Amino acid sequence: MSETTAQDIGGPGGDASLARPYARAVFELAKAEGGFQYWDDKLTLMGAIAGDDTMKALLDNPRLTRRDAADLMIRACGDDIGEREANLLRMLAENGRLDQLPMIAALYRQFRDEAEGSLEAEVISAMPLNDGQKAAIIEALKKRLGRDVQLNCSVNEDLVGGAVIRAGDLVIDGSAVERLRQLSGALVH
Repeated sequence: MSETTAQDIGGPGGDASLARPYARAVFELAKAEGGFQYWDDKLTLMGAIAGDDTMKALLDNPRLTRRDAADLMIRACGDDIGEREANLLRMLAENGRLDQLPMIAALYRQFRDEAEGSLEAEVISAMPLNDGQKAAIIEALKKRLGRDVQLNCSVNEDLVGGAVIRAGDLVIDGSAVERLRQLSGALVH
């Protein structure tokens, strides 16, 4: 099995080091207001819109000014956001960080989970998990991370076998695809 942390993950959706200050600022605001769920919902929406392939293509247009990019995102969010969220989008656009919204949302959730003493874990498996398998994963993660765990399961048949587990900064890749990749790398060297 291969393990990585969020610091190792740059890829699509953002760079944790660039997104962290924004996620932390929104988290501190939500904590002060007692509005964890409100901001979770708003960041999830904005992250999904910013992460959409069509929106990414529009935002990557070199003729689009940063102000225009902010206006585009604000219009795309419509009535689902208020002035504070629009101001966040304007600030992110001004700093060239709209592409960080998916990572900001993910980091915000981590901060929230830590504050609430829980953790949301994602399991992607080649086949649906039964209740016993889910319980075993929850128990193992709870023991390892020392926090309550909520499990979200999905199926990706492309994995062939095994599973990928993401819990906070921890990523455990026990998929058959990863094992084949490791074996292939070992044979090449």
